[in-house]
Amino acid sequence: MTISSLRPTGLGIREVSERTGLSVDTLRWYEKEGLLPPMPRGGDGRRVYPERMVEFVELVVALRRTGLSVADTRSFVELADEGAASHGRRMALLERQREDIHEQQRRLAADLAAVDTKITHYRELIAAGLDCDGLPVDETTAVRQRRTA
Repeated sequence: MTISSLRPTGLGIREVSERTGLSVDTLRWYEKEGLLPPMPRGGDGRRVYPERMVEFVELVVALRRTGLSVADTRSFVELADEGAASHGRRMALLERQREDIHEQQRRLAADLAAVDTKITHYRELIAAGLDCDGLPVDETTAVRQRRTA
């Protein structure tokens, strides 16, 4: 069974929007751009998202949030529509993305450490009543230093 051959029972586009955090317009755009397969339609012509498709939308949202390109997302959707024959190729695409995510995490950890170091530096300056050059500040400046908002 392919994703686009699922029977039309499930959630409406507004419910999927609420569940995924994507706007209705974004869901429509994703479908138009091939980032989602065409949705089955109910008798009234409205999109119907089977539960399995909602989970697929959530996966696509997660992949896009991690920086997967539009082209790679489109490729993933096309592969998914091929069914089981594309499992290996889908897995390879996801493994590449996993490596990209790990690299992002390494960069973010280094960036977080830099921010934490600077916060510690400012706390030490405030506690000691010093300016950035290590010189004492007057009382008015010390009061201002201690304000956090």
